[in-house]
Amino acid sequence: MVTAPLTDMVEIGSEEELRALLGEVAPRSANKERARLHPRDREWLAASPFCLVATSAADGTCDVSPKGDPPGFTLVLDDATIALPERPGNRRADGFRNILSNPHVGLVYLIPGRTETLRINGRARLVRDAPFFDELVVKGHHPQLAVVVEIEQIFFHCAKAFLRSALWRPETWTPDALPSHARITKDVMATEESLEELERYYGPSYAERLYKG
Repeated sequence: MVTAPLTDMVEIGSEEELRALLGEVAPRSANKERARLHPRDREWLAASPFCLVATSAADGTCDVSPKGDPPGFTLVLDDATIALPERPGNRRADGFRNILSNPHVGLVYLIPGRTETLRINGRARLVRDAPFFDELVVKGHHPQLAVVVEIEQIFFHCAKAFLRSALWRPETWTPDALPSHARITKDVMATEESLEELERYYGPSYAERLYKG
């Protein structure tokens, strides 16, 4: 718990002040951006089973949504365009609604065990059907829609955050430090279901429903 009053914060108010604090960008970092996919980028996408998609509505409201499927779930359409399939989810569509008012998106692609990430920034469209949807079928599930991203900026991000967090080191994992997801849901939400019903919902059968609408 933070005990110091929030009024004691010293805020940064300009890019000049920020740059004076952080220092200048190293040439390798400044020059690593690309606008088209390199063969190494394609290899990374083919091996990645998970990414985070950041969006912002026209009013500035932000969302970050996780997307995951078997490795290679992101389809490369050409050297500057990729497509991400949408599977059954909670139907909130926060990120999708953002895209409809502001197409700018940011994606971070992870590979389990690797401490680097691939970052892609670009403009997105929501597509309800296209010939390439047949290439996005997993376990018989045809995508509900796809997010098609026209790449404007792509680069590899360094390993420091993953090394500092020791994210991929199993000996640091403590999944039992928190209650079950069913317990958390019951605690933070006004749900009609009992804890026992939630435990059953989030139990072994949960994984069996991943590709069912």
